[in-house]
Amino acid sequence: MGNSHSHPAPTPAHTSTSTSPLGPPSALRPRSLKHHKSTPHSLRPLRARDSPAVSRSPSPSFNSFSEKDNEREKENQRPTRTTGSLVRLSPPLRAASVKPPSVPVYTHIHLPSPAAGLLSASQSKGFISEHDSTYVRFLHDYPQYASSWHVDALRRSEYSRLAPDDTYVDYMGGALYPASLISVHAEFLQTAVLGNTHSESASSKLSAELTSTARAAVLSFFNAPPGSTVIFTANASAALKLVGESFPFTQDAAFVLPEDAHNSVHGIREFARTKGAPVVYLPSPPRGGVRVREALALIDKHHPPTGTPALFAYTGQSNITNSKPPLAVLAYAAARGFTTLLDAAALAPTTPIDLTETPVDAVAVSFYKMFGFPTGIGALVLAPGIGVWLREKRPWFSGGTVSVVQVPGTVVGRTAAIDEAFEDGTLNYTLLPAVTTGLRLLSAYLPALPKRMAALSASCARLLEDIRWPRSNASAVRILSRIPGAPPEPDEATQGAGGVVSCLMLDVNGDPIPLSRVAAHAAANGIALRTGCMCNPGGAAALLSFGNLMAVLGNHDASHPPTLRALEEAAGRELGVVRISFGLASCWSDVWRVRCWVIQALDEGWLTRGTTSDEAGLDGLVGRAI
Repeated sequence: MGNSHSHPAPTPAHTSTSTSPLGPPSALRPRSLKHHKSTPHSLRPLRARDSPAVSRSPSPSFNSFSEKDNEREKENQRPTRTTGSLVRLSPPLRAASVKPPSVPVYTHIHLPSPAAGLLSASQSKGFISEHDSTYVRFLHDYPQYASSWHVDALRRSEYSRLAPDDTYVDYMGGALYPASLISVHAEFLQTAVLGNTHSESASSKLSAELTSTARAAVLSFFNAPPGSTVIFTANASAALKLVGESFPFTQDAAFVLPEDAHNSVHGIREFARTKGAPVVYLPSPPRGGVRVREALALIDKHHPPTGTPALFAYTGQSNITNSKPPLAVLAYAAARGFTTLLDAAALAPTTPIDLTETPVDAVAVSFYKMFGFPTGIGALVLAPGIGVWLREKRPWFSGGTVSVVQVPGTVVGRTAAIDEAFEDGTLNYTLLPAVTTGLRLLSAYLPALPKRMAALSASCARLLEDIRWPRSNASAVRILSRIPGAPPEPDEATQGAGGVVSCLMLDVNGDPIPLSRVAAHAAANGIALRTGCMCNPGGAAALLSFGNLMAVLGNHDASHPPTLRALEEAAGRELGVVRISFGLASCWSDVWRVRCWVIQALDEGWLTRGTTSDEAGLDGLVGRAI
């Protein structure tokens, strides 16, 4: 299952009630799960006989056995050793022959063999497939990927429901949930009796205790300073809205935000303008993010007078340009008198965030983007003192947020608890315990994900850029987003990059294939991705050089705003990009499958079965190239 805003391919307990947090700061947390029933299979001792590393090794290695050799060596085999969250198989007493795979090689999920990365592609071509030869080159070019092989084991054990011919690369839309998270929570629900947290019964007290445990888990996961507050929301957008509607904007101070931001961040400007506050944008470079020097200069120029509230919003990672601008800009804005807000919805799933090391006044996240389940729960993490200040400014109240209300009248007594003052109505208390379990699981793998995501996105971009149209040798793919390791553009040396590849598929003349055609072909071939502007118009405009089109929008009659169709007619094509995004369960085989799909699409002229070139609107350009 994926985010409903995406266009993916159709894809065929008992919880502790302790209120203690996850443990020490992220850098010191043990990388293993504490919940005895939420431990994924990849963290349990593996037998050499049934280990995925044994049955699908890409090339002859000391981790390869045949079934016959397994039986022969069963009594003499050395025992398995486990260390933390890593599973290490002791080498067998002697090497054995390798059985040929029974499925196409590109469906494999590989664990590195001892020789992986040591052989060049030219040395490999004589005895292994193109897929394995490319994989060897990948490990040679990105040696940091091999250190995250335990994530490949997680993919095998927790995401086995992914069919060999299905490739999920829409993690920015929504992460896939691990199987154990669902089974643990289902078992818990079958044995627990939970009640509304606003009551005093035993079932209600259990719900309240589990909710407190979830809050503590969130604070520990982000290493939030003592006195911080967690407010549970429907998602990151709802968390951002809470800040916008509660913030005391004035005419004397600006709301500053980046162009490369989600619509939920842009939406805050409506609250600012209602109160007369100026709105100032940080310009985006061609590949997204912010121009750091220019951003610092604008912060200096628009910093508020002493004692005047002003809001500075920031994108931790762009969901379309893949840019990860430096978080140090937040500290600079705070020093200049701004209240700081971080949209971490795209950053938190694959990058550790330490709020003690990098203080932020407010952080918005969505848990389904971090570990897939539950949907419908996000959080706003507030620094000490921020919640008390915002509570008095919030213009609305509801059940659960107040202690007394005068009716008829105007008197409202807000609840003393900061979290309850912002949590409207009844919390999703039956799903909140899954947040605790999910954070425990993610914390075991998160340290390995930044380098892993960088390796996957960089490799994907390079493989796609190398694809050419037959006969004409014209480029078939244009990469637009920021790529890890690519030479930085001027004033962008501080920009990082994550696991997103945004691109355009091109016809033989270099013109973009219609996004609707790409989405249809992907869906028909088991590739779950997304096309469009990703609810990030500023980032899309930067990648597509549509700044002029954005400026023209200001000339329209406010009472008759332009439609998307009108914009696309003005641009001469469908607006947006093809986005491929990686996450917790991604592995190199996903990269390979995407490459194979694009090559197949060229052979088929980007036409799905039963569709003609004229119906696709390609004017025969694709067909003439084949």
